[in-house]
Amino acid sequence: MTKRILQMFLCVVCFVSVQTVSAQDIHFSQFYMSPLNLNPALTGVMNCNTRMIVNYRNQWATALKSNAYNTYSASYDQKIPVGRSDYFGIGGSLYGDVAGETRFGTTQGRLSLSYSKKMGGYRKKAHYLVIGADGGFAQRRIDIFSLKYPIQHDGQGGHNSTIDSGELIDQNGYLYPDVSAGLLWFSVFDQYNNFYAGVSMSHLNQANQSFRDDVFDPLYTRLTFHAGGQFSSTPKMSILPGFVFFAQGPHREFNFGSSLRFNMGNSRLSTQSFQVGGWYRIGTNNEENLHSDALILSTRFNYEHFNLGFSYDLTVSGFNQANFGVGAFEFSLGYDICGPENRGVYCPKF
Repeated sequence: MTKRILQMFLCVVCFVSVQTVSAQDIHFSQFYMSPLNLNPALTGVMNCNTRMIVNYRNQWATALKSNAYNTYSASYDQKIPVGRSDYFGIGGSLYGDVAGETRFGTTQGRLSLSYSKKMGGYRKKAHYLVIGADGGFAQRRIDIFSLKYPIQHDGQGGHNSTIDSGELIDQNGYLYPDVSAGLLWFSVFDQYNNFYAGVSMSHLNQANQSFRDDVFDPLYTRLTFHAGGQFSSTPKMSILPGFVFFAQGPHREFNFGSSLRFNMGNSRLSTQSFQVGGWYRIGTNNEENLHSDALILSTRFNYEHFNLGFSYDLTVSGFNQANFGVGAFEFSLGYDICGPENRGVYCPKF
C-alpha cells in the first residue's frame, strides 16, 4: 500500500467514523499526567495547593507526515481546605486535537469541581472518598473540501476531486455541551506509600455528533476505571504501578504498567527524583476484537516544583507495517505551587 493510498484510506475511515460511528475520545499514554481528563474526582487531589499541567501528543507522523494526529491539553486545579480535614477541589482544562488531512478536530473547555471527604485515620494515615463532576462545551469541525472518497479514486494511485461523491454534509462544525462525573477512593498509609482507585462516566448527556441535520448520532458515554499507587521499598526507590481501562460504545482500551522512582537527594524528603517505566496498551480493532496495540516507554524527571515527562509508543499491532513501529511520542510538563500547609493530608503521588 502506497503512502498516498494509505492517507486516502485513513481520511475515508476518519470521515465514515464521523458520520456513522460515535467518535472515540482523546487518550494519553501518560494518563497519570492528565488527571482532569481522566476523572473529575482527581481535581484538587494533590500534596500541594495548586497544580498546572500541559500535555502534547504526536501520533503516526511516520505514515501521515504533516497530517499526523496532534493532541494537546492544559489544566489548572487547586484544593481549598474545608473544616479540619476535608477539601474542595476546583479546576479548569482545555484540550484539543487535529486528525489527518481533513483536519478533523475537537476543542473543548471544561470546569471541574470535587469534594474530598475524610472517611477515617489521621494526617499521615487516612482514607478519603472524593466525588467530582465537570461540565463544559466542545466544538467539533472538519474541512469538508479535503474529504476523499473511494469512488473518486482514479485507479492509478491518484485522486479525482471532480467526481461527485454523492455524499451530503450540512455543516463543517458544531458546538455541543458535555457533562461528566466521577468517584475516587484513596488510602494514604504514610508519606511514602499510598493506593487509589477511581471510576468516572464521561459524556453523560450523549450529545449529537453528526455533521448532517437529519441524522442523530449520540456520543457514546465513556466508562473509565483506573487505579494505582506508590510503594516505597527503600529510602531511595519507589514503585508506582497503575492501570486504566476505557469502555466507550464498542471500543475497549486497557493500559497497564509501572514506573520506578529513584530519589536523587539525601533523604526521602528530597524534591528531586527520576522515573523510568514501561506500559502496555491493548485495544479493539475495526472488527471489535482485542489486540495488542503498543508498548510504551516512559521517563520523568522531578525537580522541586517542576516535573517533566516523556513517553514513546512502539506500535506492535498490524499498523506497524505502515508506520514502521513508530506510534506516538508525548511530552508533559507540570508545575506545583505548594505554600504553607497547616493541617493537610498526604495525597497520592502520580
